Amino acid sequence: MADSQQGVGSGRARGRGGGRGRGRASAGQQQGLPRRPGEAVPATPMPSGDAEAMPAPGRGRTRGGASQVPGSGAAISMEQRAAMAESYHPHALRPMPAEAPPTAQMAALSVGGAQGAEGGGVSGRGRQTELRYGEQKAARPIDKRGKKGKPVEVLTNCFRMKAADQWLLHQYSVDFSPVVDNPRARHALLRAHSEILGTPMAFDGMMLFLLRRLDEPVTRFQTKRRDSDDIITITVALKNALPPTSPTCMQVYNIIFRKILGLVGFEQIGRNYFNPNAKREIQQHKIQLLPGFITSILQYEQEVLLMADVSHKILRTETVLDMLAEIQQTKGAGWRDVAKRVLAGEIVLTKYNNKTYRVDDIDFNIDPMNTFDKLDGTKITYAQYYRDAYGLNISDLGQPLLVSNPKKRDQRRGMIDHIHLIPELCTLTGLSEAMRSDFHVMKDLSVYTRITPNVRMKELTNFIGSFPRNQEASTYLQKWQVSFEAQPVRINARIMDREKILTGHQGKNEISLGENAEWSRDLRKDLLSCIGLHNWLLIYTARDSKNAMEFLNAFNTVAPRLGMETRPPLICELRDDRTESFIRAIRQNLSPQTQMVVCILPTIRKDRYDAIKKFCCLEAPVPSQCIVGRTINKKQTVMSVATKIAMQINCKMGGELWTVLIPSKMLMMVVGIDSYHDSATRGRSVGGFVASMNHDLSRYFSRCTFQHTGQELIDGLKVCMTSALRKFKEINGKLPERVIIYRDGVGDGQLPAVVEYELPQVIDTFRMIGTDYSPKCAVVVVKKRINNRFCSLNQGNLVNPSPGTVIDSVVTKPDLYDFFLVSQSVRQGTVTPTSYNVIWDNSGLAPDSMQSLTYKLTHLYFNWPGTIRVPAPCLYAHKLSFLVGQSLHKEARIELADRLFFL
Repeated sequence: MADSQQGVGSGRARGRGGGRGRGRASAGQQQGLPRRPGEAVPATPMPSGDAEAMPAPGRGRTRGGASQVPGSGAAISMEQRAAMAESYHPHALRPMPAEAPPTAQMAALSVGGAQGAEGGGVSGRGRQTELRYGEQKAARPIDKRGKKGKPVEVLTNCFRMKAADQWLLHQYSVDFSPVVDNPRARHALLRAHSEILGTPMAFDGMMLFLLRRLDEPVTRFQTKRRDSDDIITITVALKNALPPTSPTCMQVYNIIFRKILGLVGFEQIGRNYFNPNAKREIQQHKIQLLPGFITSILQYEQEVLLMADVSHKILRTETVLDMLAEIQQTKGAGWRDVAKRVLAGEIVLTKYNNKTYRVDDIDFNIDPMNTFDKLDGTKITYAQYYRDAYGLNISDLGQPLLVSNPKKRDQRRGMIDHIHLIPELCTLTGLSEAMRSDFHVMKDLSVYTRITPNVRMKELTNFIGSFPRNQEASTYLQKWQVSFEAQPVRINARIMDREKILTGHQGKNEISLGENAEWSRDLRKDLLSCIGLHNWLLIYTARDSKNAMEFLNAFNTVAPRLGMETRPPLICELRDDRTESFIRAIRQNLSPQTQMVVCILPTIRKDRYDAIKKFCCLEAPVPSQCIVGRTINKKQTVMSVATKIAMQINCKMGGELWTVLIPSKMLMMVVGIDSYHDSATRGRSVGGFVASMNHDLSRYFSRCTFQHTGQELIDGLKVCMTSALRKFKEINGKLPERVIIYRDGVGDGQLPAVVEYELPQVIDTFRMIGTDYSPKCAVVVVKKRINNRFCSLNQGNLVNPSPGTVIDSVVTKPDLYDFFLVSQSVRQGTVTPTSYNVIWDNSGLAPDSMQSLTYKLTHLYFNWPGTIRVPAPCLYAHKLSFLVGQSLHKEARIELADRLFFL
C-alpha cells in the first residue's frame, strides 16, 4: 500500500516494488532428478588433462512482463526485411524514407549471437541478447558520446582480459558415424583421442575448440564404444579460425573462467558461484549467507572485459521438512493446503548436488519408500537411491515429496516427467515475505550485503588476484594463453549540470540542488499548481479518532502553505474496522462532487485495501488515499507526514508539484511503459502506459492493458498510444511533434521481440491518427537489473559517483546506442546505475540532449522530492501496473486517466 504509509516519501525506499526474482539452474547444469521421477544423472566426468566440457548453446530466456514473440498477426515478412536492406546506423536504427512503413523500417534490425556466457553458467542473467546493426553505407558515423558536463574519472567493476599475441581459436565441427545421440558418450569418445588433438580444448557436443591447428583440415579417428562392439568414426573438420574478439570466443572465455572459479574453490549454485568456506551464519534468523561473485566476459567498445560483482546467496538453515512440521503443528487439520500455498513458487536448494529447483506442488500420496524406474528399467525406492548414489540416509520415511515441473528447455531435451525431491534434503533459498517485512532481519542482513564502494572494489581486486596465487588456476590460464589485469578499468565520465527545481505559480520559484539532488527541506510552500480540496470524505474507526483529528488539524495547517484551498471534510467515524463498514461508508456518503476519499486504516490488511481501491477505481471513480494509523500516531512527525500526504492528494486530484526546465522548442510527449504480473490470474501481465500531456512534463494520462501473449500486449499498446495522442491534442490543440518512449520491464531475452514486433506496431499507431502525421520519435529501453558498478575517487577513497554522472564509453557496447546514468544518491552501500539503450531514433536529439532529457525526467517523480533511478514516466507506469496487478485486476475507469490516482 504505497499511498498508505509514507506519503510522498514512499517511492524512495524501494524505488521499484514488485515481484522478486527467482534463481534457476542454467541450461548446462545436470538436473538432480531428471527424466524419470527420482533418478539423477550421474555427474559428467571431467575430461582428462585440460579438456573442458562446454555446454551447448541454448535459447534466450524470457522474464518479467514484456512481450513474447507473437503469432503471424504481427510477423515481418521476408519482403519487408529485404526492403530495409539500405537502412543503417552505427548505433541507433535510423528510419527509411517516409514512404516506407514503420513495420518495414523496424525489420532492419537483426539479432546477433550470444555475447554472454550462454550455457556457461557464469553470466549474472543468463544469455545476453545483443541487437546488431549493419554497417552504415550512406550517412557518416555518428558519435554516441556526449560532450557537455564536468569531466570526471570513475572506476568500474570491469577488468581487462588479455590474450597472447596472435591468439587464435580454431573451431572444428565434429561428426560421429554412426550417429551418437548421448552427449556424455560423445565427450568420452572424443576424449579418447586427446593426445592427438592436444590440450587445452573445449567441446560442446558438436563443435570443438582448440588453440592449435591440426595438421590436416579434416582428421578422422576410429574408436570402439565401451557399451557395445560398434566402431565409431569421428570426423573433425576445420571450420574457422576465430580472433579474440569473436562472439564465439566470448562463450569459450566464459567456459574457461567457470573452470577457473572451480579451481580456486568456488561452487556453482544456480547461475553464479559462491565460496562455501566463507559462509556467514545469522543464527537468530536461521539464515546462512554465502558470499560469491557474478561474472561475465563480453566484448565492449574496444576491448574484451571481465565484469565481476559481489553477490550473496541467502539460504535457510532449516530444511523444508522442518517447515512442513511447523506448519502441521500450527495449522492443524488444514495444514496440507497451507503448505502448498506457502511452498508453491519457492526455490529450494538440494544438499547433495547444489542445484536449485522451483517447487510447483507437494505430493502427499508418495513418500521416500515409493519406487521409480531407473533408466535401465530396474525399480528402486527413493530412500535406497539416495543411499546408493549420495550416501544419504533419509530419517523420515513418511514425508511427502516435493514436485518440480521440468523447465521448457528440459522438455525440449525430452525430459517430460515431474522431478520429485525429498523435503529433508532441501533448503529454501531467499527471503520469505515475512522476513522482507521484518526490520530486524533486513538490518542484520544489510551489515553484509550493503557494502561501500571501497569494500566492493577491495573484494573484487582480491578476487582477481586469487587466480595467479592459485597454482592450478594459474597453470590453466597459461595453457589457454589468457590473463586478467589486476586493477579495475578507469573511465572518463561526465557529470551533468545540476537541475533547478521550479515551483510556485508558473514555476516562478527556483530551488537550487545540492550534491545529493534532494529538495525535501526546500519544498514547504507554493506548489506548481494546486487543486482546491472542497468536497472530501474522511473515514476512520473510533479507535483512531484522536489520531484522525490530530492529522486533520495538521493537514489544515500545512495545506494552505502549499497553496491548497481546503474545506472541512465530511467525517465518518466507524464502530468497527470491517471491510464492509469502510465500503458502506464510502457508498453512502459519496456524491458526484466528491473529490477525494481519505481512509485511515487501523492495520495493514491487503483485502481491505484492495476492496477500497476496487470501489474507488472501478465502481465509483474517485481518487482515494489510504493511511495506516501508526503513520500518524506520533505528534513529533504528524506535521511532516501531513505535508507529504497533502502533496500526494494534490497529485491525485490533477495538481502538479514541481518541474524542471525543459528546453525543447518542439511540442513533446514522453511515454513510460512498464509491466507487472497479475497476482489473480496466472500467466497474465498488466502493461502500464503513462504519457505526459504538457510542455513541463508534469501532467500525465494513463491507461493499462492486459496480456497473456505478446500479441495482446502489442494490440493493447496501440490502443493506449491512440488514446494518449487524442488526449494530447484535446489539451494542447495539436498533436505532439516529438514522441520519446521509455520502455521498462524488458529482459534480455525479450529485447528482440520488443524490437521486431512491439516497436513497429506502436510506431505504426501514428499512421492511424492521420495520414500526414509522422512525429519525430525515439524509443529507449530502460534496464535496471544490471551488475555494472561505478565509483569515484575522493581524497584517496572510493565513493559513489555524484547524481548526473554519465558513462557512454569503454563499457558500453560497440553496436548499440547506449549509455549508463547514475541519477540518484544513496546513503548506504554502492549505487546501482541504470542502462539506457536507444533502439530507435529519428527524434533529432543529439546524444547530449538525449542524456540530459533522461536525467531531467528522473527529477519529476512526485512521490519523492529527489531524483530516482528511472525516468518518472516509467515509475508512474510501474505504479499503475502494480496497483492493477495487485489490487484491481481490471483497468481503472477512464474518468481517472488524467490524474495520478495510482500514487
